[in-house]
Amino acid sequence: QGQDGLSVECLSPRQMKHVAAYLLAQLGGNASPSAADVTSILDSVGVEPDSEKLEKLLGSLEGKDLVEVLAAGKAKMAAMPSGGGGGGGGGGG
Repeated sequence: QGQDGLSVECLSPRQMKHVAAYLLAQLGGNASPSAADVTSILDSVGVEPDSEKLEKLLGSLEGKDLVEVLAAGKAKMAAMPSGGGGGGGGGGG
């Protein structure tokens, strides 16, 4: 679990639906979306929320500025080694 209170598990691909709905609620003007708000958004597109994981996400975001949480996450991602490719081989001729 990171300094921002979010764990990697909380942001697994299966959890992104909760994060996306939370962000949509905030973009729509709801400064502090509830579980019911997020569930309503997910229901509107036929997605069933995982109530346990949703509550965990909401608990980890409670009292935090989402912009700061996202900035902290971005900084962590930038610091992660990405591997990457070496140079391409020559075409040989």
